[in-house]
Amino acid sequence: MPTPTLASVELAPGPVGRPLLVLGPSLGTSVSALWAAVAQLLGQHFRVLGWDFPGHGPSAPASDFTMGDLAAAVLSAVDDYAGESTTFGYAGDSLGGAVGLQLMLDAPERVVWAVLCCTGARIGEPKGWRERVDAVRSGGTAGLLDSAPDRWFAPGFADRDPRTAAALLDNLAACDDESYAAACEALAEFDVRNRLPEIAAPLLAVAGAHDATTPAPLLRHLAAGVQQGRLIVLDGVAHLAPAEAPDRVAQLIADHAAIGRSTRTTAQIRAEGMRVRREVLGDAHVDRALAGTSELTRDFQDFITTYAWGGVWTRGGLDRRSRSLVTLAALVARGHHEELAMHLRAARRNGLTDDEIVEALLQTAIYCGVPDANTAFRIAQQVLIEPTDEAT
Repeated sequence: MPTPTLASVELAPGPVGRPLLVLGPSLGTSVSALWAAVAQLLGQHFRVLGWDFPGHGPSAPASDFTMGDLAAAVLSAVDDYAGESTTFGYAGDSLGGAVGLQLMLDAPERVVWAVLCCTGARIGEPKGWRERVDAVRSGGTAGLLDSAPDRWFAPGFADRDPRTAAALLDNLAACDDESYAAACEALAEFDVRNRLPEIAAPLLAVAGAHDATTPAPLLRHLAAGVQQGRLIVLDGVAHLAPAEAPDRVAQLIADHAAIGRSTRTTAQIRAEGMRVRREVLGDAHVDRALAGTSELTRDFQDFITTYAWGGVWTRGGLDRRSRSLVTLAALVARGHHEELAMHLRAARRNGLTDDEIVEALLQTAIYCGVPDANTAFRIAQQVLIEPTDEAT
């Protein structure tokens, strides 16, 4: 069967230069209903991209897919959104967390860190999932509505936040029955317990103290099995932690992302650096630079890609527009005219208008000196008359 196509949802766009966070939902829910509050809280730190299972939310129905198929479909959605080789942090709940584990096994170079909520390396027993498959195929997901609140929510949650609870239950009722059944079949086959030691990226396992579906010992086993794992148990939470405790989950993600960033491998930093270098300078420029690489300059090219583009330009503290402004001012001040021409083109790629570039160069006339700014304006006069699509 072909890999299913998953609908993606931009939950928090953010500037292009911010790190990417990918969110996965729980079985029977949409990513928007489950993660919207968390995404809103994290929008100042990340670009946030969500996705939905087949037959859930806006995703088209599908049948006969595996966990590996779902992981491949998520990577395809990320590639379409942010470009191939983009690295990202991942957070998922329940089945969405299981997909996160599969991603970390199948594409370890892409997932920098993960926060997996209310999930496990194996969830439940195959017999139980197959019984649910039969129930859904005979009575539809509407037949699960009576039991879902007790499985999903900690006592009192539906009274405290009836709107969120109702939205999640509406998601369940609206699921395509066959797609839901196929997801249960994928869970029946899913068991990566013996592969956990392969996972090297930092992983935070988040359990709900009231979760009977994936209780805390299951998450403890997950955290203990990977190379860099931690466990947090949230009081007052059952199976849908992102909806039940969005403030706490958002803070855990933000804190864990800082740990994950500090433990990126050199290969991950280099790959992300090459992606950003191409986005900022253009493929034509980078291809010319790489084609001219010799044994003498190879290490320098690697140094620039890894440390300048992968180590600094990928940081989330400034967006790319701001980084371009800082870079232009520094190049004018130091008189690096060849680099200035290149970064004037890059500034356009990063969203600066010609008027904003003029303002930046006027600022350098005051703080760097009129002769430096005069040369900068001469170079800008040459560069900025080029058509935008040729500014590579």
